Amino acid sequence: MFLVRNGVVEMLGVLFDRYQSPLFNFYCKLTGDRSASEDLVQDVFYRILKYRKSYQSGMSFKSWMYQIARNARLDQAKRQKPEGDLEDESASNRISAFGAGDPVQHDQEVELLHRALMRLPEEKREVLVLSRFQNLKYEEIAQTTGIEVGAVKVRVHRALNELREIFRQLETGQAPVIKNT
Repeated sequence: MFLVRNGVVEMLGVLFDRYQSPLFNFYCKLTGDRSASEDLVQDVFYRILKYRKSYQSGMSFKSWMYQIARNARLDQAKRQKPEGDLEDESASNRISAFGAGDPVQHDQEVELLHRALMRLPEEKREVLVLSRFQNLKYEEIAQTTGIEVGAVKVRVHRALNELREIFRQLETGQAPVIKNT
C-alpha cells in the first residue's frame, strides 16, 4: 500500500488480487446480493486509489480497507430505495456466502444459518461478519468501526446470541423476534 500511496498505482493490482475475494465474501455475507457485492468491491478499490494519500504508516491496511468498505456500503444503502424483505429476492440474486459454488454445502442448516444472519440488524451482522468470517481482531474491528474494543466484544457476543436464537426459531418454524438492542 505504501507503493500505491507514493504513486506506483500499478501495485493496486497486487492488493486487488490479495483482498478482492475477502471483500467480496464480506459484502456477500452482509448483503446477500452477489451483484451488489461485486459492484461494492470495485467501488472500494476505486476509493483506495482515490484516497491513497490518507493511508498512514503504522496503520493496519485491513482496518483501513474495511473502513472504506463500510463507507462504500453506507453510501450504497443511502442511494438505494428500501426494498422488501430479503426473503423475497430472486434465487439467482441471492447467494449462500457460507458455501458459494459448492452445492453439497447448500443443505438446510446452511440455508437456515444464512437466513438467520440476514435477519440480524446490519450493525450486528457487520461486527459478526468482520469477526467470525473476515477474521479481523477485535482491535482491528474497533479501528474500522470507530468504537472501543470492549464495545466490539460486547456487540459480537450479543450478535452471536441473537443469531443463535433466530436460528433456533427458524429451525422450529417459529417467527423470529428481532431485538433492536
